[in-house]
Amino acid sequence: MNSICVATYNGERFIEQQLRSILEQIAPEDEVIVSDDGSTDQTLSIIKAFNDARIKILHSDAHCYIDNFANALQCAKGEIIFLSDQDDVWLPGKYERCISELKTVDLVCTDCYVTDSQLHIKENSYFALNHAGKGILKNIMIDTYCGACMAFRKKILDAAMPFPKTRNMGHDLWLGLVAEMIGTVRFINAPYILYRRHDNSLTRQGNVLTRSNRPLWLKVWSRIVMLYYVCKFKILYGKQ
Repeated sequence: MNSICVATYNGERFIEQQLRSILEQIAPEDEVIVSDDGSTDQTLSIIKAFNDARIKILHSDAHCYIDNFANALQCAKGEIIFLSDQDDVWLPGKYERCISELKTVDLVCTDCYVTDSQLHIKENSYFALNHAGKGILKNIMIDTYCGACMAFRKKILDAAMPFPKTRNMGHDLWLGLVAEMIGTVRFINAPYILYRRHDNSLTRQGNVLTRSNRPLWLKVWSRIVMLYYVCKFKILYGKQ
């Protein structure tokens, strides 16, 4: 069994299309864990209307997408775990390609098409746009791990949880860094999702160098915090 973890919040516009693209690919014994962070629109009604036993709905009052994902991930029972946003679309072959690659590595991150709200492709490669790739220091400086494109073995999740108590680092970056520290990572140069960017997206569209409007001092501080947690993990994990 494998697990697909989805975090939702007022996602009625796109959640049906996303879930349909997932359910069409995964196996009958798999699970789709949806953690909803208090949606006030029709998100939950749309999800329940699928009437698919593979979908498990959790409720969260985290009011934070990182904690909302953590709520889903802590309940994942699968040997392989996928992350999914509420508004993208999985392209055919994503599931099988990731499962195949994870026979020899511990975490994979596929490329994706960057689209607008209507799924018109704006960038043919997230990797090319953001110079994505492995490297602990590289990704502390400029994060190129895209959670919506990631899948990993359960051992990575077990080592990464609980997530660091900081808002300076996303759950996807932390999972990628942990995988680099204790296992093997592969970036797959093939697009397997339509990565939808729109007005309500949590990350801004565009190059990683310009997608944040935080002041410089805060950017520097966040990288110091990330480095602290990486060093702390290395020390504590090495003692196990």
